[in-house]
Formats: sequence, structure tokens, C-alpha cells
Amino acid sequence: MKTLPWINPTRAQSLQQALANRILIIDGAMGTMIQGYKLDEAGYRGDRFAQGYDARHAHVHDNCHHVGDLKGNNDLLLLTQPHIIAAVHTDYLEAGADLVETNTFNATSISQADYHLEHIVYELNREGARIARECCDAIEAKTPDKPRFVIGVLGPTSRTASISPDVNDPGFRNVTFDELAATYREAVKGLIDGGADIIMVETIFDTLNAKAALFAVEQVFDERGARLPVMISGTITDRSGRTLSGQTAEAFFYSMRHTQPLSIGLNCALGAKDLRPHVETLATIADCYVSTHPNAGLPNAFGEYDESPEEMAATVQEFAQAGLLNLVGGCCGTTPAHIKAIAEAVRGITPRQPVVYPVDKVA
Repeated sequence: MKTLPWINPTRAQSLQQALANRILIIDGAMGTMIQGYKLDEAGYRGDRFAQGYDARHAHVHDNCHHVGDLKGNNDLLLLTQPHIIAAVHTDYLEAGADLVETNTFNATSISQADYHLEHIVYELNREGARIARECCDAIEAKTPDKPRFVIGVLGPTSRTASISPDVNDPGFRNVTFDELAATYREAVKGLIDGGADIIMVETIFDTLNAKAALFAVEQVFDERGARLPVMISGTITDRSGRTLSGQTAEAFFYSMRHTQPLSIGLNCALGAKDLRPHVETLATIADCYVSTHPNAGLPNAFGEYDESPEEMAATVQEFAQAGLLNLVGGCCGTTPAHIKAIAEAVRGITPRQPVVYPVDKVA
């Protein structure tokens, strides 16, 4: 991997200093908060994609008579309801988050193809980073001694390069490595241009997808002649302790280590209690920082999450006291109340020290 300067050296240095001094707080769920607004189809479309909107004033390539529903496309709210996304970011920052994730989990051409909106992917990522950047800057201006950082999110996409979607044809794939890399390159460019401090490949269920994302990230860094710190976060899909593509936490780390990430961690799928042994595995072997942002417990029969902020904070506090954490936040079902409780629970606890491996001697 090429040695490149930082895109923003001052921000990168501030991030490293913060990580050395304390456990940093990542924000909580975006989707959970958006659901609280109870938006209908018109709410998701906004003015730009409104049905019956005057095409003479529409953006280039936008289809004002867009075929198919747009409700549920949370990333689209960056363009149609940006004030909602900004409000969620601000709520998490005021709750104690040091880092906020951009609302770009599905802002790739592969995922946006479900809505026939592939053409706005760069714009989604740029606006996602820009809105988060503005929110962080506004809060940081009030507390300049506590920097806030924007994590530019690359989600896993809705396809997997390692597993066939057709049980009758195990060799079939509905996406290639090159297709994944291409869609990720477009997203990364937007995140950088919007002002992200960090790029995070998250909720990784297929390591080959993640490798395509990381390959694309490095390609863009090479093109720019500078880089951002990179975070990696996988997901253990069930109590077998493996990712969907079959790796244990240990195998996952060693397959990612060559990218020299700022951090590696686990998020989603499970609650904190069930993630505990897998986070401990990473903490024992990782020569980088370790992160986790678990769900608020396991979903109930209605697909909702019942773990209270106090319960989740108590579990996470034990993680921190055991020396397992550098960064912690929340995933599905978590709210600003969860993040506030977690921030209070880990305040003052010494952050984990990365493992130091001996340097191989060269004769």
C-alpha cells in the first residue's frame, strides 16, 4: 500500500490524539430515528421528485413521474428532507457523539438501482458528508476543545460476491468484484468531496464485498494523491460467531489487516451481550483500534428493539472496563438516549492499547 499524505492532516492528527486519550463515541441508528418522522411517499419524494412536478424545473436526469415507490429510501432524504438528517446528526452530537456516520448506507448504484436512482449516487454521498460536516462544525464551534468527526459510510450493498442467490446454481453470482469496486469508487469520491474525515466500510457480511470496497477506496486515494483514515466493521450474522461468508472474527481480522485500517470492529445483527466474545477476540489480536456499535439487543417478534439505554450502557461499560474498546456506539434500535448513556458509562475509562507485533528482522 502506498504511503500517501493525509487529505486533511490537522483533522487526522486531532483524531489520533483523541483516540490516544479516551474512548470515542460513535452515533446511533439513523433508520430508527427516521422512522419516528413517519414519512409517507410524498415525504420521501419531497419537491424534487414530487409526482406531477413540472419537468421544466426538474434536475437533469430526474424523473418527476418516477415509476415505483421511493418510500423507504432513507438515503434519498439527504436531497428531499435534509433538515431531518441534520436534526438526527445534531441530536446524536448533543448526546455526546464524537463521530457521526453519514446517511449513505445504501448510497451505491447497486442499492439505488432498486429505486432506479443510480444517477444520483455521487450526489447522495457528497451531500451526506456535507450535511454531517456542517452539523459537526456547528457543535465543535461551541466546544472547540472536543473535535467532532464525520465518518463517510460505505454499506455492504444488497448483493454478495461470495454466495449464489440461487440455491439451484451454487456457482451463479449476481455481482462481480469489478462491479462492486466501480460503485464504491463513485461513492468514495462523493464522501471525500463532501468533507468526510474517515471512510468506514461497515456491516460487512461478505468479506469479498469488503475487499472490493477497500480496493476502490485505495484507488481513489491514489487518484487524489492523499488519503483518509479507514475504519472496517464486520457483522456476525448469528450465534455461530461467523460472518455470512463464513469467517470467524479472528479470520476476518487477518483477512483485512493488510489494509492497515485505523480500526476494525463489529456492528449490527446482535446485541452487545452476544457480541462480547467476538469483540474480545478482536481486542486480543488487533494491532489497530477496535470499535463496536451493536444493536439495542435482539429484535422482538415485531422487529423492534427492547434493550433500554441503561441496560445497553451497563453492558458496554463492562467491555470498556475489560480493556476491549477504543470506539463504541449503537446500531439498529439505538437512539440519542442510548448514546448519551453509553458516553456517560465509558467516560474516564482508559482506552484499549493496540497490540504491538514484533517487527520481522531482515538479514
